[in-house]
Amino acid sequence: MSFKDAIDCNILPQHVAIIMDGNGRWAEERGQDRLMGHINGVESVRNVVEGAAEIGIKYLTLYTFSKENWDRPQYEVDGLMELFIDTIKKEIPVLNKNNIRLHFIGDLDMLPVNANRQLQESINETSSNTGLNLIIALSYGSRWEIANSAKRLAMDVKAGKILPESINEDLFHRYLNTNAFPDPELMIRTSGEFRISNFLLYQLAYAELYFTNVLWPDFRKENLYEAIADYQKRERRFGKTGKQIKQEQEK
Repeated sequence: MSFKDAIDCNILPQHVAIIMDGNGRWAEERGQDRLMGHINGVESVRNVVEGAAEIGIKYLTLYTFSKENWDRPQYEVDGLMELFIDTIKKEIPVLNKNNIRLHFIGDLDMLPVNANRQLQESINETSSNTGLNLIIALSYGSRWEIANSAKRLAMDVKAGKILPESINEDLFHRYLNTNAFPDPELMIRTSGEFRISNFLLYQLAYAELYFTNVLWPDFRKENLYEAIADYQKRERRFGKTGKQIKQEQEK
């Protein structure tokens, strides 16, 4: 029996976020260059995106490259950027065929010019799609995002566009990279690490966290379905008691 059969599609998480960890270790365990792990990880991305679209997930965010990753060996960074550009070019027809819309979040100004150009082209070429929203976190760091959002908000206050007393959570959300998307309800991290590594710190406030020992190149849609089935067994209380939640569900 597949975990897919255990999923209730009426109570799916609207937004799933994934930290795709373990590419380098996967390659090293096989005596290969770390870049081979990233190359094999592309197939996992294809498979998981397909799996998310199949069951009706509306938003899927993939942590592809952090701001801290720029500090990795230059050959690995260069290889990742080349892999990113080639993959985006190849996948656009598939994304359009499957009605998937592509988005990017992060400090995109740090990308090489050719990568940034390809990114913008892919956004434009998928902009009319109405199915799954695939959000790629690229050159992304949550502390950077929060600080940058606060700076832009402060500038608008200084310019007289916003009154300080009007600032609340809803207003601050508008300044985040993710302002067009709902917060994730489920965050998955592969490779057996138990941390969120500067990923969506503000947005994950009430997300359910799921950790698996599976390395990203081995992660497939069945693993995604297992995580979602686990999520659906949990009680999401948002500060309330279990009794209150049960009473609300019975109304």
